[in-house]
Parts: sequence; C-alpha cells; structure tokens
Amino acid sequence: MTTTARDRATSAGAYPSYDDEQPRDYGMLVGGEWVPAASGETIDVITPVDRFKVVARTPRGRAEDADRAVRAARAAYPAWAALPFAERQRALLRIADDLEPLVEDLARLTALDTGNALRTQARPEAALLVQAFRYFAGLAGEVKGVTLPTGDEALSYTRRLPLGVVAGILPWNSPLMIAAFKLPAALVSGNTMVLKAAEDAPLTILELAAVCARHLPPGVLNVVTGYGAEVGEALVVHEDVDKVSFTGSTAVGAGVASRAGQRLAHVSLELGGKSPCVVFPDSDTDAVVEQVLLATRFARQGQSCTSGSRLFLHEDIHDSFLDKLVARASELRVGDPREESSDIGCIINERQWQRVQGYIEDGLAQDGVGVAYDGRASLAVGEPGLYHAPMILTQVSNDWRIAREEIFGPVLSVLRWKDEDEVVRMANDTHYGLAAFVFARDIGAAMRTAHRIESGWVQVNQGGGQLPGQSYGGMKASGQGREFSLEGMLEGFTQIQQVNVRLT
Repeated sequence: MTTTARDRATSAGAYPSYDDEQPRDYGMLVGGEWVPAASGETIDVITPVDRFKVVARTPRGRAEDADRAVRAARAAYPAWAALPFAERQRALLRIADDLEPLVEDLARLTALDTGNALRTQARPEAALLVQAFRYFAGLAGEVKGVTLPTGDEALSYTRRLPLGVVAGILPWNSPLMIAAFKLPAALVSGNTMVLKAAEDAPLTILELAAVCARHLPPGVLNVVTGYGAEVGEALVVHEDVDKVSFTGSTAVGAGVASRAGQRLAHVSLELGGKSPCVVFPDSDTDAVVEQVLLATRFARQGQSCTSGSRLFLHEDIHDSFLDKLVARASELRVGDPREESSDIGCIINERQWQRVQGYIEDGLAQDGVGVAYDGRASLAVGEPGLYHAPMILTQVSNDWRIAREEIFGPVLSVLRWKDEDEVVRMANDTHYGLAAFVFARDIGAAMRTAHRIESGWVQVNQGGGQLPGQSYGGMKASGQGREFSLEGMLEGFTQIQQVNVRLT
C-alpha cells in the first residue's frame, strides 16, 4: 500500500522540493486507504518545467478501480448524509484549518505540477481553496426546505436531499481551483465523492485528499488517477454514480453528457470559452490596459477557459490602446514558474505546446493579419521547459479559426469595432458563452453591453476578481449548471423532496 501522500501531508512545510530526487510514488485514495491500481500499472508525471523529468508516479486506474471507489463512496453515503449539518460543517472547517498553513507548499507543488507561475497563479489558487472550504462550511445550514401554508389540517413541506455519489472530473490547468468549486459544496450538502485527477497534473489533488482524509469518514472522499478514456469514462457510465460534475473541453463534455444522460444521471458541465473583451472609446487608459492584460490570462499561459482571447477595440482608440497593451505585455517575464520573478510559466505538455503553435501558424497564414507583438523573439528561457511567450495578432476577422476556436494558449486576437450593436453582434457570434469583459467609463453603455452579451459570467471594468459565492458557469456550448455559490450548491448537489401530511 502506498502512503506517500498521506505521510507527507501531516504538517506544514512537509512537502519535498522534488528537485534532484527519485520520482515520488503515489496511491489512490479509496475507502480511506491509499492503494495502487488493480493492474499494478503506473503513469509517469512529467513536470512542464522540464519535459524530460519524471517527478512522480501515479496509479493507472481503470474500470475496476473506478468501481472500487464508487462502491466505497456508496457505502459511506448513508451515514454521511444522515449527519446533522453542523458535523459536516465542522469537518470542512477542520480541513480549512489544516490547509491554511500548507498554502505555500501547495502553491509550489502547483507550479511544478501545472507550470502555473507561483506568484501570479499558483499561490492565489491555493489560497482560494482555503476560502472555498470555509465559505461552504458556512452554508451547511442552508440545505433546507420550505413550508407551504395549507391550513390547520395539513402540513406541506419540502426537504433538500443530497444526490448521493458524485463523480468530479478535474482538468489539468487549475486543479486546486476547480476542486474548490466542486468538493466542499458536494460534501457539505451530504454527498460522497469520487474525484478523478487529471493525469497531467494530479499531485496537488492527491495532497489535498491526504488532508481531507484526516477529517472525513473513510469513503466520503475518494480520489482515482489515470487516463480520462479509462478511469474517467468508467465513472461517467457507472450505474451507481448519481451525478457527474465535469470541467474540461466542450468536445469531451458533450460526450460526458451523452453517456451519463443515457442512464439519466445528473450532469453539470463547465466547458470551453472564447470570451470577448470589449473596450469602449472612453477607456483608453493604463488602468484599463492592466485589467485587459489580466483578462487575457497571459499569466496562466492563456490556459484558462475564461481567457478574454478576443479583444474588441473601438476604432477611435485602437492604435493608442494597442500600443500601450503591447508595451505592457513586453514587460511580462516568461520564466521558471517556481521563481517569484516569473509572470508567466509553462504550457502543460508538448502536445498542447504544439497545438498552440499550430494555431499561431494558421493565424499568420491569413490575408491581412498583423503581428502587434510576438514575444517568442525575445524569449529568454526555453528547453527543456515548455515555455511560450504571448502573441498579439491584429486585423483579425471574427470568422477566422483563431477568433472562433479555443486555443488554450497565450494568443490574443484583436478586432476593430465602431458601433455598439456591431460589437455585441460580434461578441455573441460564437458557440461559446462562458465569460465576457466590458470596459467603459459610461456605466450605462457598460451595463447595456454586459446585459446583451450571451455569457454566464460578465465582468465590467475588471479582468479578474472571482470570489466564493459568485455563481460560475457557462451558456451555450460552454456548459450547463453553476458552481461556487449557494445557488450552485443547491441546484447542483441537492434535490427536492415534497412531503404532504394530513393532520386530521
């Protein structure tokens, strides 16, 4: 039995650096025990900081392992669901208390595991995890029903009940953040859970599970590792999984919804995006440039489904704003994500790096395209890491691939506009609808535009600022369902039972 993750997560500062060490062996958390895959096979975890360095080995789970985890979750469900809400609340608060001194360790492991820069991404992500556990612990008592005034001879009321066993399928780009969206909400509302960690970035999820396992009954939380087509697929089709909560690409999400839907399982999907970022002519300022830069998610290598990757600049300020944006983008430092001085880290793996490069080549082949900034020419870091500098392309048409498809890399397409109706039409001319950004000093124009854009999350005059309690999810092909809020918890992880009682 592998116990590495559990043993290392017993105190603050316990995580190793992984530098110049043998790969760490991890197990899967199933029924409170750390176990290998039934097959005994493992997957090498390679850090994007060094594409040739194996930093850990995780079990290659398959259908048998998914079944073991689901059976453990099912066995733990009745007792966990029957607990008074205050006991589940206390468990989440204890987890948060244990996670807080580990934020820096988890952040450093995130940088190694995902390539996300420590200062700009990894540390805020780890801190958000603690906030999420405390926020949802505070909502424990809100899983409640209502009564209907039916007179003295009858009692009519509803109960909010957990769904049962939830399978949470996590992505590689921000695993701790997405776990924060799903895990505490599912647990505090009385569900048990099987998390499937992304094979490219599983380490922080296993360390999180090690902390949680100290405060949860065996089987309440289980974590499996392996490939999506193997262990992930097995969870989606498993007859004893009541809900599948998936975060990933739109193409994969459509398949998840179809297969889970065949057995009428509950499904929520947070999928891709091609988010518009609209700048009005009264907002040609350095402050707005900073917020637009934040919206691009360059600091996450563009590996974010909320990336404002289509920048609509009004023709009156197009050149001036673009000059300021290029000057600021050129100051961003691409470097080792573990270093405080790095603004931008690494692309997750070679396959994704090549995919980004392919989109750039396609964009550059279009007639009339302009290159406002190509950071690759001045990139000061490279092999063996998977580094990629930002790219800003201008004179882009809204019907080109680089303006329609999710690149998931640091590539920004800039488009001109001159009329409010025109920019709203262009912003909505996409099958995606996850996020949007609007910048205008004229608050009336800003709010009109925000309300007309077909996106699940619209930010006005800011490029970031996501907080627990704000509902998160997409419209159109960007998904269904909401997370990270009271509404998301109730709608996504509970169901209503109506009870009618005749009193006479």
